[in-house]
Amino acid sequence: MDIGGAILLIGVAAVAAAGLLLVIGLVFSELMNSDIPHRVANRRKLHTVHGLFVGIAIVGRILHRLGVCHQVSFIRWFVACFLTHLNPVPMGFRVKDLEFSGVPVRVYEPPAVCVGLRRGLVYFHGGGWVSGSIDSVDEVCRHIAMESDTTVVSVGYRLAPEHRYPAQLDDCEAATCHFLSLAEAEFSTDPRRVAVGGDGTGANLAAALCQRLARREDGHLLSPHAQVLIYPALQMADFNLPSYQQNHAVPILFRGRMAFYFLQYLNGDTSVGQDILEGNHVPPELRPCFKEWLSPSNLPPECLTRGVCEYPTPDYDGEVYHVVKAGLEPEVSPLLADDAVMQKTPPTFILTCEYDVLRDDGILYRKRLLDLGKSVTWQHVTDGFHGMMNFLNQGWLSFPSALQVVDGVVDYMKTL
Repeated sequence: MDIGGAILLIGVAAVAAAGLLLVIGLVFSELMNSDIPHRVANRRKLHTVHGLFVGIAIVGRILHRLGVCHQVSFIRWFVACFLTHLNPVPMGFRVKDLEFSGVPVRVYEPPAVCVGLRRGLVYFHGGGWVSGSIDSVDEVCRHIAMESDTTVVSVGYRLAPEHRYPAQLDDCEAATCHFLSLAEAEFSTDPRRVAVGGDGTGANLAAALCQRLARREDGHLLSPHAQVLIYPALQMADFNLPSYQQNHAVPILFRGRMAFYFLQYLNGDTSVGQDILEGNHVPPELRPCFKEWLSPSNLPPECLTRGVCEYPTPDYDGEVYHVVKAGLEPEVSPLLADDAVMQKTPPTFILTCEYDVLRDDGILYRKRLLDLGKSVTWQHVTDGFHGMMNFLNQGWLSFPSALQVVDGVVDYMKTL
């Protein structure tokens, strides 16, 4: 090797080493900013997984700034190739990749012989409206289908930033209505026993869809029989609820990241992120109504034991409101729907986790439904964290506690 080649090789190695050190330093900094309480299930493993996810995000950010690819595209690719574990399909278990009204879906039909028609579940994956896929919830949907003898339809709706609100909700509606129209004829499923559900932002879509269909009052259209909401994201009016304060730095979902996801869903304008975290986007005339629904006094006393600060009334910024005003509408924030719409929603299953910024969204939604005399089943995982369900049977990424969440859904589906 000549001198020039040696110098070039050394230079490339030096740049690679510097890049590696930069990534390690940023990951270490992020880990220092995280806070995983001792009572969280599988705490040490969560530390490791969080570090891995942070590293992926940082590498994606670097590639994005270098113009190689979009950060979101890199994260999706890495997760799909290296972190999504698809197990072999059991004998007799039918799994079909189809399209319903142009929307990709995966249909799971259990092998057991069913007397009469089966129940059904249309499932929307989480991922902040920007990530997640049919593959990412494959094991979850298989387990629900097998253990509850349910036909499960997993929906691959369009994602941000390529597609903004209401594209995701429109896809979920199209796929759900399509399935309801042919459930009995093609899948031996009772269309009057079909629930919709999801986790995180997928649960947001499920709740918003139930409300959208309830508003139409079209007697010729079938509506979901129930809604299954797993640690749902249900409002972007208040990011200072007790759960947001107490769990702001608990992986896998940080407080600031949830605001980022809402903005990506709406329009991608992250310049107003800090303003919405502070509450500057809520008009004064809306605050009394929102305060009634979102007051910490509506929460069980145990939700306040880890401490809560009362923040001063935020300043209102009309420009910020103009950017995010759609986010205060019920189709993005189902918790903010009026009583008349809430009254028309179907029976509900809500699962919340103690160490999750979205804990209070689910609990407050339950309170509103109960106040209106609606049927609600609530399961609270006292050592749970956001996203834990997706670690079911994922090889070395598996969390044993994930089974507790999925089996909660199984038990509820058996009651329909």
